[in-house]
Amino acid sequence: MAMQEIGTGLWVERLHELWQQAVEGGPSLPWDLQGTLLCGLELNHLETLRYLHQERPSFEAFKAWVFALNGEYLTEAALEHLDAALSEAEVASPIGSLDDVSGLSEDDLSHWDEHGYVVVKQVVSAEDAEAAELAIYAHLEMDRDDPESWYSEKLGHTIWVPLLRHPVVRANRFAPRVVKAFAQLWGREDLWATVDQTGLNPPERPGWRFPGPHLHWDTTLAEPRYLGIQGILYLAETEAAQGAFCCVPGFHKQLDAWLEALPQGVDPRAEALRTLKAKPIAAGRGDLVLWHQSLPHGSSPNRATRPRVVQYMSMRPTKWAYNAEWR
Repeated sequence: MAMQEIGTGLWVERLHELWQQAVEGGPSLPWDLQGTLLCGLELNHLETLRYLHQERPSFEAFKAWVFALNGEYLTEAALEHLDAALSEAEVASPIGSLDDVSGLSEDDLSHWDEHGYVVVKQVVSAEDAEAAELAIYAHLEMDRDDPESWYSEKLGHTIWVPLLRHPVVRANRFAPRVVKAFAQLWGREDLWATVDQTGLNPPERPGWRFPGPHLHWDTTLAEPRYLGIQGILYLAETEAAQGAFCCVPGFHKQLDAWLEALPQGVDPRAEALRTLKAKPIAAGRGDLVLWHQSLPHGSSPNRATRPRVVQYMSMRPTKWAYNAEWR
């Protein structure tokens, strides 16, 4: 959509408020509203705030930046869908009807309830998973079959890869079985896909040791705590020892009692890292691991012979319950 065709919908008003918040110190947008706005415009949260704080653009320049990144996807229909959501109208899933899409089984749902995570098999095809895997290698200027190339300066000492907008990476976010799984766990279909990073965790070797992330939470531990669902898509077969995602199964049911039992003054995040034992989750190419945000989780050292290559993803409803107090 050309800039001159951009209307004055509610999304423009909310985008202006976000710009004012970051550049002029205006009032903060509610966290859920900000999330829906950014997801609807297919913007990464950190990338957007970094741009606003570092560049301090005019509002017109900010809009131009948004459309330079994502204009091909910000169609009139997409912006009308976002406007409807921001006006608190009921909206459908981002891909339409999910009625005929294969979803989580009763066993999957029971596993989620008991353990706080679930592995959803083959949510994307092996071909699409491999295409995303190869896109990550290409972005990093690596050769999948050349171990010496896996430690390039372009990756650095991290497992995060900021490949946000490759077409197959984007397509995976909206794969029908991905959307269906999130919809079942949220119990609603008005979902918005976050624009998250990809990752490559190479085998450890002298001079390159696992940098983390170690066991942690991405959410507050203050009460009340609410549902949040995080996900990681395995783009290649991943063994337990291959730097797999790890978590503490069932801890979403133990967290209250565990926090209550901590001696006063003990940092729960440091204590979790020191005392809790995480389980690595092996899975196949195209499998999606979903977990409750109350589970301590992280990555793990890769002691196998091939990198772990993944795509991070999450979906959230238009409005959701959250606690702004950080603990």
